[in-house]
Amino acid sequence: MDRLEFVRLIGPVFEHSPWVAARTEGQRPFPSREALHAALVATVEKSTDEEKVCLIRAHPDLIGDEELTSASKREQASAGLQDATADEAKQFREYNRQYRERFGFPFVICARLNKKEAIARAFPVRLRNTREQEIEIALQEISKIAELRLKDLVE
Repeated sequence: MDRLEFVRLIGPVFEHSPWVAARTEGQRPFPSREALHAALVATVEKSTDEEKVCLIRAHPDLIGDEELTSASKREQASAGLQDATADEAKQFREYNRQYRERFGFPFVICARLNKKEAIARAFPVRLRNTREQEIEIALQEISKIAELRLKDLVE
């Protein structure tokens, strides 16, 4: 595939951030899906602090009001977030508000590797972290999300 096709196909692996695929494309070919994922993550690691925060900000709130990508809808559904009660949804929205207010970006967790209850328990724990810790944790979670999305694409 050509450069544009690569970015079109791989770009959505990182939520609203096709720049990761675009910057990684020149390293092709990749011997495996794992090698492609490692190269994509290395691209993120080499990006500026501002770009990293922009990548985090590209993610939606959990049980938020914004329009979700189809991948995000499936991921949030796999965690059972679409089945939240009114009280649970209210609590998630309050956690989202507190988290954004404290850190300046949305709470990111790999929903496919968690369930609604575990995510709800993670919010108050992570709210005690520093901004630097949360940037690192969010990027680790984004790496997990990207790995699963890439696996869906390639398998």
